[in-house]
Amino acid sequence: MIEHLTQLMVRGGALWVLWLLVALSVVTVAISLERAIAFRRTHGNVASLVPALRKALREQDVSGAAKLLDDSDSLEGRVVAAGLAESEMGYAAVEEAMAAASGLERKRLEKNLLFLGTVGNNAPFIGLLGTVIGVVGAFEELGKPQAMNNAMAAASSLAPERVMGTIAEALVATAVGLVVAIPAVALFNFFQGKVVAALADADTLGHVLLAHLRADPSANTRRGNLREAAE
Repeated sequence: MIEHLTQLMVRGGALWVLWLLVALSVVTVAISLERAIAFRRTHGNVASLVPALRKALREQDVSGAAKLLDDSDSLEGRVVAAGLAESEMGYAAVEEAMAAASGLERKRLEKNLLFLGTVGNNAPFIGLLGTVIGVVGAFEELGKPQAMNNAMAAASSLAPERVMGTIAEALVATAVGLVVAIPAVALFNFFQGKVVAALADADTLGHVLLAHLRADPSANTRRGNLREAAE
């Protein structure tokens, strides 16, 4: 069994491991570029949205507030717009609507980020596999009978050099694995930070709406009228 696995590893070689790492690096770059574009398109200017939304709500301009959020074309705007659409139902309904919208936006922002995390965690192990295969191949080559038929002096002088040279080549796979893994982990953490920041901005903007509902007694009146109309 062990001999069969050894021969299988030696015949397969470690080149396929390097190609796998190259493919993973290409996919990592592609996902990173796609996510960077997606985050750039969904991020809104909360510093300007907060006072503008507060002004519209104080003036009881609900349609203007809805248009303001829609025109922002941002994650923060979509989350708060979901809450604003349920404002007639009261404070609790607005909270739940914005929580649901935040969950959907988080799922959309975290698309394919799991792949980056998986590559970052496993690329070193894939590279280590290539190194192990290369080392096994080196010792297998040295253990062949024809290698032992050489003159003892030549063998004693060349064998250490052959072993060290082959192991050095095998270690390239580990190095490549690390080169792939380190940027993947860095990018994963970077985008996760962007997700947290975007949702925090949405929460900040949402509290403007919640504060208005809590302070506006007419919201409860409107909700009571809707219940009476339904009855």
